[in-house]
Amino acid sequence: MAAKVVDTNEISLNGVYYPITRPVQSMLASIYPGKVVIGDTTKDSQIRTSIIAWADWRGGLGINRMDNVGEVNRAWWSTAQLRYKNHLVLPGLATATTTPSHGLANAYIGAINELNNEVYAFWNGSVSESPKLFKYNNTNDSWGSALTQSATDQVTDSIVFTNAAGTSYLVFAHYDTNGSGYTYSSNGSSWTTDTQDTQFLTVWDERLWGISYTGQLWHASTIGTEVLDAVLPLPDGYITSLFVARNAAGIPIIYAATKVGLFAHDADNAMWVETQMDFPRHPENGKGTTRWRDSVYIPSGMGIYKYINGGNSAVVTVVGPDRDDGLPQDKRGAIRTMSGSHNELLIGIDATAAPSTIASTSLPYQWQSHQGSMVIAADTGYSAILGYNELGWETKWLSANAGRGINSLFVSSAYDKYRVYWGHGEDVYFMALPSDIINPSEIGDFDYALTATHETPWFNATQSEVDKLAIKVKTEVQGASNTETVKVEYATDYSDTYTTAVSSITSNGINTYTFNSGAGTTFRSIKFKLTLSRSSATTTGLEKRNTPDVVSLTLEYRKKLPAKWGHSVQVDLNNTHKGKNSKDLRAALIAAIESTELVEFTYRDDSGGTRNYYVDVVSATGLEFTGLDERGYSTISVMEP
Repeated sequence: MAAKVVDTNEISLNGVYYPITRPVQSMLASIYPGKVVIGDTTKDSQIRTSIIAWADWRGGLGINRMDNVGEVNRAWWSTAQLRYKNHLVLPGLATATTTPSHGLANAYIGAINELNNEVYAFWNGSVSESPKLFKYNNTNDSWGSALTQSATDQVTDSIVFTNAAGTSYLVFAHYDTNGSGYTYSSNGSSWTTDTQDTQFLTVWDERLWGISYTGQLWHASTIGTEVLDAVLPLPDGYITSLFVARNAAGIPIIYAATKVGLFAHDADNAMWVETQMDFPRHPENGKGTTRWRDSVYIPSGMGIYKYINGGNSAVVTVVGPDRDDGLPQDKRGAIRTMSGSHNELLIGIDATAAPSTIASTSLPYQWQSHQGSMVIAADTGYSAILGYNELGWETKWLSANAGRGINSLFVSSAYDKYRVYWGHGEDVYFMALPSDIINPSEIGDFDYALTATHETPWFNATQSEVDKLAIKVKTEVQGASNTETVKVEYATDYSDTYTTAVSSITSNGINTYTFNSGAGTTFRSIKFKLTLSRSSATTTGLEKRNTPDVVSLTLEYRKKLPAKWGHSVQVDLNNTHKGKNSKDLRAALIAAIESTELVEFTYRDDSGGTRNYYVDVVSATGLEFTGLDERGYSTISVMEP
């Protein structure tokens, strides 16, 4: 925009000079319309400021940038409990059991299960080492000495089988290059190993069923006496899970999850039938598949397919923690194991998982379409236990050690305790689970972890291009003390560098932080991080039952558009001005008014310079003589867009 020289009492509009009869009247045009309040006022009814409040945490993880206030109940990442409205509290306390002396190299937990109210776990080592079986002593937190058993290959699955006579057996399947089989016991002290090739197990029709690495299915009404059944029509190693679920008619049958899809077992004809539930190409398809409530949940890396069959139709939805924006990079991996609890489906994410490979030439022709380019990098992040309640995902536990995997997960009621056990590297952990829906305000015997962090999504008030002003953030807290505290931090404009707003909230009520001592902090986007902590004096006393409880987090902010101006002026069309008579001036004015493009508006300011704007002519009123007389006055209003 080129500067124009205008004289006193003169403007330029669309390149034409006009004399004016009075000073230019200027006004701020870039203002939002006033709020309309229907009914009673709310916290967001203030004219000059706006409010956003985080108080309902139940939407769960997985939103990095909020698109609208409908996602205000979501988090980007959190290790706090997210199951409640108006309660953000510490997660449950995880207890690491005392690791037994197993003598295995690169040990990890192959499977965990229970029999006769006691928990058993198999420790796997390297392929050349025989696994070690231990029974947990809940009284003295000891796994004792390894139990006598003859399995020589790595444990891959476990199940409890009750025969027609009512005898229950704890069964472990094991497979590696040393051999394959299953080991079982009805009393936990005397163990028998059968050499029938077995990688995965299930129970159906009062029979124990197993399937081998090569896809050979077998069944046994009497444990230890197997009858061969169908062979899965896939290459060796394609089977990833064996389980029971409903068919389209609503009748329970056996299914096999594989790397390329779901297969249904036809017991009448001893054959496998390919279902329409086939998977996009992924090396982790089907690992840890489980049934929870009325649905089958089939993992695929970080994704999960929810499969509901029955009523002569099947419904497939995607429900995994990879939805929306997924999880932070160092929390991603592959789902290795799953187990259902009363309130949630629990999953174990192995953040060390590296992809397996399948040669395209090994695929039968009908499944070669599943082969494609695949770039999935190994991860060395932080493994985690996540829970899903059909509303959202919550972190139950996060490893403090990068590069340690989770390979087993089991929900147990042994020792008359409702717990989840899991294997993390060579260690076994457990955590108490609620057996009903719990209001944190009404529970006094739940053990909480020492700390948790909660990160909100980025918030831009649906206008990322407009600067906003953060004025105040208010944190309402209960359960606070000198040892039960909440720290409040914020970050702006997509930078992960946090600024401390409140270092430690130690008293109940509403804590108010005023940004920049009242001047406010400008942001295009903003997010908050809350750190909850309790006393670290002990993990066994009453302190472990205390938690700070965040009721709400409220941001007061102002939206302000970039300054745009409007101007009103009366032009004099009575005389010839700079070579243009009244008729010429009026015609030029009409052309500016009717222009479909912005027109240039210029006037001299008080310092003697010029002010130039590109504007719309938004109104024009005036007086003019009749007949052939073009003289008159016109009051015009112009405005920057």
